Amino acid sequence: MGVSCGDQGRLTITDDDVIEKSNLSRQFLFRDWNIGQAKSTVAASAAASINPRLNIEALQNRVGPETENVFDDTFWENLTVVINALDNVNASLYVDQRDPPEKQAPMCTVHSFPHNVDHCLTWARSEFEGLLEKTPAEVNAYLSNPVDYKTAQRNAGDAQARDNLERVLECLEKEKFEDYFVNRVKQLIYTFPEDAATNTGAPFWSAPKRFPHPLHFSAADPSQLQFVMAASILRAETFGILIPDWVKHPKLLAEAVDKVIVPDFQPKKDAKIVTDEKATTLSTASVDDAADDDTNYHMDLITGLANMRVRNYSIPEVDKLKAKFIAGRIIPAIATSTAMATGLVCLELYKALDGGHKVEDYRNTFANLALPLFSMAEPVPPKVVNHSDMSWTVWGRWILRDNPTLRELIQWLKDKALNAHSISYGSCLLYNSMFPRHRERMDKKVVDLAREVAKAELPPNRRHVDVVVACEDDEDNDIDIPQVSIYFS
Repeated sequence: MGVSCGDQGRLTITDDDVIEKSNLSRQFLFRDWNIGQAKSTVAASAAASINPRLNIEALQNRVGPETENVFDDTFWENLTVVINALDNVNASLYVDQRDPPEKQAPMCTVHSFPHNVDHCLTWARSEFEGLLEKTPAEVNAYLSNPVDYKTAQRNAGDAQARDNLERVLECLEKEKFEDYFVNRVKQLIYTFPEDAATNTGAPFWSAPKRFPHPLHFSAADPSQLQFVMAASILRAETFGILIPDWVKHPKLLAEAVDKVIVPDFQPKKDAKIVTDEKATTLSTASVDDAADDDTNYHMDLITGLANMRVRNYSIPEVDKLKAKFIAGRIIPAIATSTAMATGLVCLELYKALDGGHKVEDYRNTFANLALPLFSMAEPVPPKVVNHSDMSWTVWGRWILRDNPTLRELIQWLKDKALNAHSISYGSCLLYNSMFPRHRERMDKKVVDLAREVAKAELPPNRRHVDVVVACEDDEDNDIDIPQVSIYFS
């Protein structure tokens, strides 16, 4: 195409992942001998070998809030065009919006009242992190801090820990099965029986809630045995325990698991179960990097956790491939569809770089190679807002520099014949004309309000904050305006 081949041109690509074997089937730049190497570096080298005049820079950073020291305001402002070559929804949203809020299911729904497989996979991701990341990290922190514990206690603890760890393969994960899919469900049923009612007298177990049923463990069930195998192997690897060969043989593993005696369940009368649908704090494991490796048992464990969970709540099960797409929030791709999408994007890139094109010159494409079906349409232009002697669209962005105060921002808008009655940063309200106490904030810097009111943690390289302003004209008609960027340095 000749893009970034001139003296002033530069193409920057970034990817924090390494090449897996499964990547080879959906692109053309990687080869067998590249497995284990950085994707961006190999891609840049392959592209440069095709066209030596290409000026390309390869980075190995994930694009997100945590790397804004690399991808700071200066970086974004110096770009001519951005192309989202992303198969991850969250990363794509971040590039589109910069710091988008991620919609989460209520914590009580995920933990106790799931009604679709997505809820079960979210729970499985969280448990995956707790079992294999958080707990080992806490153990390491304990063992690495001998100051607070006497030598005798520490030695006794290590001996006890080793004794417990050596029994992981034989008993721990069956007990986890009983805990997750039997005891917790029995406790939930004990606390909220099938005929339970809410404070208003309505049935507690009304849609979308599903009444759960405890599972009965059977080593003859392949799915249950696969869960125990994956959990045992990963748990053992975490604690550095040698994994015997018999663990990977279903018949021998089933014989070992059947010998495990699990204590009978005793319900707790004072158990606290979250039912507040506003509570959404839930940690989720990062499975994106491990999703492509089918041999590390990560997705086996997450799929097993989720499918045992859906059995509790009579929800249809999913296979490992679908679980990978949902849990990893990955958009599936194969080489043919990837090549087609890349070609279509490059056609639009010609228009963007050429400049001077109208919206109707561009094309949105829906394609289905299985049918095959190709449908192209003109993108819908944004609504043009006409106000006073100005016009704009919501695709635009208004910029206010010199670190203004709230009063200065409101006056700046008033000079445009716009009366600001509400200003927010993210989900937090910085100003509302109806609240008398908000007038005390008038002489504070907008960025300081973002930090104090919205608890914004701005990276050192961030030079602006984006606020959403609700405005009216002098006749009290609502006027939609673009997002306002407040530059404070």
